[in-house]
Amino acid sequence: MSDDHFLPLPPETRPLGEEGPHISAAAWGMWRFAGRSVQEATRLVETALEAGITLFDTADIYGVDGPGWGSAEALLGQVFASTPGLRERLVLATKGGIVVGVPYDSSPAYLASAIDASLSRLQVDHVELWQVHRPDVLTHPEELARTLEDAVRSGKVGAVGVSNFTPSQIDALRHFLDIPLVSTQPELSALHLGPLEDGQLEHALRDRMTVLAWSPLGGGRIAAPNTSREHEVAAALDDVAHEQGVSRALAAMSWIAAHPAHPVPIAGSQNADRIAELARLRDVRWTRQQWYAVLTAARGEPLP
Repeated sequence: MSDDHFLPLPPETRPLGEEGPHISAAAWGMWRFAGRSVQEATRLVETALEAGITLFDTADIYGVDGPGWGSAEALLGQVFASTPGLRERLVLATKGGIVVGVPYDSSPAYLASAIDASLSRLQVDHVELWQVHRPDVLTHPEELARTLEDAVRSGKVGAVGVSNFTPSQIDALRHFLDIPLVSTQPELSALHLGPLEDGQLEHALRDRMTVLAWSPLGGGRIAAPNTSREHEVAAALDDVAHEQGVSRALAAMSWIAAHPAHPVPIAGSQNADRIAELARLRDVRWTRQQWYAVLTAARGEPLP
């Protein structure tokens, strides 16, 4: 079958923002990274790099359900300290703004302290990308804009983005920002179609924002379906996975990346073999018919 029959592949690399560092077609996430030895953690980081993954996604809250607040960042910082030169090989992204029991705080004083605390745990002087983890509706978007600008101006943050913001919240923040908003990080999978339906992907295309898709496997439900809808989605993904000799998980992530916005799926696996398979993300090709078959299964009803 000729290339004309397939949807375009996501770019192998792309800049984060117009002039930022180039990032890979998939990212590796660290929600479940904490709680292992530095040696094991280093092996996973190196496995991801060997698979061509350059964007590493963490957050100050990662690890709160295990070793504790900040533990994923702290472990990564120990990895950097134990392996000189490793930090320079990757694009580092972290997030803040969630406060256990509050639950959100994007006030200038809190975010400034959160950024400093993340840098300290990571044992770095800057991160390439810092994102507001959840929208704090009690912080005026103009105030948040000034805070983000200050973070970039200080050199502590290379670029800024948002996570879990609605299109209208993104528009309001962009209105007050004097710097680019380079990324948006929504939940997106074949079992969570919100960004496909609420205009967020179209916003990203219009404004040249990188879409970072968290939970691309539907919180594990794509790998282990339970409902009839989940089984139908899995079957549609398996048609491509079996045809092209990849796992259902990789097919699910490549389905996301095939959208014209080319969202970057954030793989959360802490299994070295599954991380290594990310090197094949761009080997998976989708016809328009196959892609829509997954979407139809995900919707649970025929397309209009």
